[in-house]
Amino acid sequence: MNIHEYQAKSVLRAFGLPVPRGVAAFSVADAEKAAKELGGPVWVVKAQIHAGGRGKAGGVKVVKSIDDVKAEAKRLLGSTLVTHQTGPVGKEVNRLYIEEGAAIEKEFYLSLLVDRESSKVAFVVSTEGGMDIEKVAHDTPEKIVTFTVDPATGIMPHHVRNLSKALHLGAIDQKKVSALVNLLYKAFSEKDMSMLEINPLILTKSGDLVCLDAKVSFDDNALFRHPELAELRDETEEDAKEIEAHKYDLNYIALDGTIGCMVNGAGLAMATMDIINLYGESPANFLDVGGGATKEKVAAAFKIITADPKVKGILVNIFGGIMQCDVIAAGVIAAVKEVGLKVPLVVRLEGTNVELGRKLISESGLDVMPAMDLDDAAQKIVKAVKGGK
Repeated sequence: MNIHEYQAKSVLRAFGLPVPRGVAAFSVADAEKAAKELGGPVWVVKAQIHAGGRGKAGGVKVVKSIDDVKAEAKRLLGSTLVTHQTGPVGKEVNRLYIEEGAAIEKEFYLSLLVDRESSKVAFVVSTEGGMDIEKVAHDTPEKIVTFTVDPATGIMPHHVRNLSKALHLGAIDQKKVSALVNLLYKAFSEKDMSMLEINPLILTKSGDLVCLDAKVSFDDNALFRHPELAELRDETEEDAKEIEAHKYDLNYIALDGTIGCMVNGAGLAMATMDIINLYGESPANFLDVGGGATKEKVAAAFKIITADPKVKGILVNIFGGIMQCDVIAAGVIAAVKEVGLKVPLVVRLEGTNVELGRKLISESGLDVMPAMDLDDAAQKIVKAVKGGK
């Protein structure tokens, strides 16, 4: 689950981390009030969307008067911000964050994330913080330093030294560096974050380290432990189909292709997406219905796929182990009878109760193309989407 910058900073502030003062604003009047409350002479008006690259897209502006705060708020609220992370459609700006200005001496990049290979928390740091960190990672990866923290020990003195050396912070008070590293790790661990990005972390002219920006993602599977965090969810920033899928505990991610996919098992789902690409089309989604799906869950998954206007064809690819093929067949049939079928549908079933599943499909009267294996299924749905050519 992602949250907005102002929410992330509130979480970090509660742990004692240094963040600038700021106020969320939902209207021009709110922005003006916030600026007066913060005091001048410099303010930063920040669009709040769940995407990086806001600065380059004009979503972050430094201003030096209340009138300019109002003008920027009026420009941004209700506008659509297009960044490298939003895609061409962009995201509508419905919230702002009005923040006090900062006297920046240096900018750094710092993030924490779960390193699945080592089963540890990784710190990723660079002296090249700011808007071009992606370019740094691509062109000069040697400027990015990574070190991991063993959860059995937590932060140790050598971690502090590693970060200080990587960012060339030896000239400032090491107690400040130690406090920053320890508090970031504490916040990351205690709140079950999956990613915490500070870009930029700044060194001010007075020698303080400040988290000037903050991007946080939480582990969805741990939200039951944090009801206060679940309340921060902004569903207007999420795909409506993904929200609906979450209600049925479906693993669904919307993509930009034309072929809707319903598969059981993440590995098989990835293979299905790959073979669709191999034959010249693109998947419209990743969808894993899981191993214990019910008829109702399968029907819900099918409805979510058909609700996507980009979908020109659907491929159901099921290998029944725990999941039974007849349950998939019954769910698909129920969904098609309820919402109709306006695009080609290819169904490949294999495994537990496969003959019963195939029988249900064949006797349903639906216009379904059966497939005997994944290769056959992919070729058939791609050909159908391309008009049989």
